[in-house]
Amino acid sequence: MLYYLLYPLHVEYGFLRVFQYISFRTFMSILTALFFCLFIGQPIIRYLKRKQSGSNIREDVPDSHLKKSGTPTMGGILIILSMTFSFLLWGKLDHYISWALFLCISFFTFIGLSDDLSKIQKKQKGGMSALGKFKYQILFSVLVGAFLYYFHFDTRLFFPFFKNAAFDMGFLFIPFCALVLVSSSNAVNLTDGLDGLAIGPSLVASMTFLVFAYVTGNFEFSQYLNLPFVEGAGEVAVFCGALFGACLGFLWFNTYPAQVFMGDVGSLTIGGVLGLIAVIAKQEILLVLVGGIFVIETLSVMIQVISFRFTGKRVFRMAPIHHHFELKGWAEPKVIVRFWIISIILAILALSTLKLR
Repeated sequence: MLYYLLYPLHVEYGFLRVFQYISFRTFMSILTALFFCLFIGQPIIRYLKRKQSGSNIREDVPDSHLKKSGTPTMGGILIILSMTFSFLLWGKLDHYISWALFLCISFFTFIGLSDDLSKIQKKQKGGMSALGKFKYQILFSVLVGAFLYYFHFDTRLFFPFFKNAAFDMGFLFIPFCALVLVSSSNAVNLTDGLDGLAIGPSLVASMTFLVFAYVTGNFEFSQYLNLPFVEGAGEVAVFCGALFGACLGFLWFNTYPAQVFMGDVGSLTIGGVLGLIAVIAKQEILLVLVGGIFVIETLSVMIQVISFRFTGKRVFRMAPIHHHFELKGWAEPKVIVRFWIISIILAILALSTLKLR
């Protein structure tokens, strides 16, 4: 929005030329989302506390979590409002990729909000049924994929570590896009079980994809690094900045001991958006590495369920795996920070692929 208002004035005021640079708008989107989140944080947390009698702690968690009863949930609204406000200010809104991002935010916010409200208003600890939530995720993800396909988005799948290795999916791009978005959304949702646990890897992932989006959206850089050039991907870098700033602001309130929980409205939306960012930046395969913590958490649940169903035995003391380490005696902050460290290491490995093609 500011680009359209201020950049045309650069003829008279030369310093306004900075608005043409994606790097400048990205840095500004980070700061705007961060400070906006900090500004609205306390009022929204107080509002959520008044409207909720305290979030219900799930029964399938360690007993140490009982002390968290009374902490409001749905704090993900802070992230959504902050990153949306920031991107509206600093992003260019005349490209279909920008609207694909808004579409994804709207759809997954609807699912998460519906789930959280069903837990709070109807006092249903399970919220929406897993099947119902899954159907909505598939439907909305297919719509996002179809939206990109309609505008002739590049449907090739690229493989890291290999030069010019690509597979054109054609119409299959739509279900593939849905698979990435649904998987990423649920993976982040499963990880959101400790104070600040999910937001840390989300911060790392958003900054990592910021780099990939910036390079992919720059013709010279993409050619030099042998990456596919995606027109409009530069605006995804601005969006990643907004997401990073919003997550950083939310961490101020979500760090141990948390003043507010993210809720499904936050985790499902962040996961869905990260999946879409990976699709647009043509780094879908690297999402597995960048979001390695999310993958590990998801696999731990799958292994636990399969093992118990077929052998009657549990592999972990409790799943997802962060609860396993809690029950082994690790303090909650230790689990959180060590998972953050692993996330950073995985992000560095992912970034190293920029020169390994």
